[in-house]
Amino acid sequence: MKKTRRITQDRAVYFINYVLLTLLLVVVLYPIIYIVSCSFSSGDALMSAKVRFLPVEPTLESYETVFEYNSIWTGYMNSIIYTVSGTVLSIALTLLAAYPLSRDDFRGKKFFTILFVFTMMFNGGLIPTYLLVKNLNLTDTMWAVILPTAVSAYNMIVARTFFKQSIPKEMLEAAEIDGCTDFRFFWKIVLPLSAPIVAVLCLWVAVGLWNSYFNPMIYINSESKYPLQLVLRKILLMSQVDFTTASVDPEKLAKNQYLSEMLKYGTIVISSLPLMIIYPFVQKYFVKGVMIGSVKG
Repeated sequence: MKKTRRITQDRAVYFINYVLLTLLLVVVLYPIIYIVSCSFSSGDALMSAKVRFLPVEPTLESYETVFEYNSIWTGYMNSIIYTVSGTVLSIALTLLAAYPLSRDDFRGKKFFTILFVFTMMFNGGLIPTYLLVKNLNLTDTMWAVILPTAVSAYNMIVARTFFKQSIPKEMLEAAEIDGCTDFRFFWKIVLPLSAPIVAVLCLWVAVGLWNSYFNPMIYINSESKYPLQLVLRKILLMSQVDFTTASVDPEKLAKNQYLSEMLKYGTIVISSLPLMIIYPFVQKYFVKGVMIGSVKG
C-alpha cells in the first residue's frame, strides 16, 4: 500500500515538473519564435501588429536589404576575428592566473586574490580607460577591443574554484614524484581534466565579444574594422525616416517605415544566429560548469 502511494506521489511530482517545464519552455521559446517570424513578415503586417506567432505575408525583403550591403560580410569577418582571438587570449590568461591561485603552496596568493577582487568593485572609468588605450597607441586597432577585457576577475575566480575542487593534491604529488614540472602538470593533466570549465569560460567570453559594440564604437574609427554589431547599427540608422524633411513623398515615407521595422528584426536574427548554432555544442559543459561551488566534497 505504501509503495503504491509512493508511486502515485512520484507521478504527481513528475506531472507538475513537466507542466512547469513546459510553461517555462513556452516563456523562453516564444520571444525567439516571435522575432524570427517578424523577420520573415511584411512591413505592413509588422506596423499593424498582425504577427502573433507565425510569419504574416512571408517575405525575405529584410534579409535581402541587409545583405545588399557589402560591409555586412566585412563585419562578420571582423567579429569572428575579434571573438576567436579575444577568446583564446582571455582563456589563456585567465587559466594561467587561476591555476597558481588554486595551489596552497603559492606564496602571496591571498594578496593577488584580493588584488583581483578589488578590480571587480573599482575601476578607473571610461575616460581614464580611453586615455590609457590612446597613450598605448591602440586606438583604431583590433587590440583596443581585445586587450581591455582580456582578463575577467570573475572568470578567474570561477576557474580557480574549479581547479581547487576538481584537481586532487595527491595527483600533483604523484606527478612530482615522477619528475613532472609544474607547467607540464598544468598542460598535460590539469587542462585535459578542465574541459567543462574551459568550455563555459569560452562561451561567456565569446558571447561578450560577439555582442560587444560599445568599446568598438569608442576605439574603432575605420569602418573596415567595424564588428558586425556596428555594421548592423549603421544599417538601422540609415533606414530611419527623417520626419524633419519638408518635402517627403508619403508613399516613400511609408515604405521606409515598413523597411525600418523589418530591418530591426532581421538584424537581431543575423547577429544572434551564430551563437545559437554554437550553443548546443557546449551546453552539456555549461550545465556542469555553472554548478561549480554549489556542492563541495
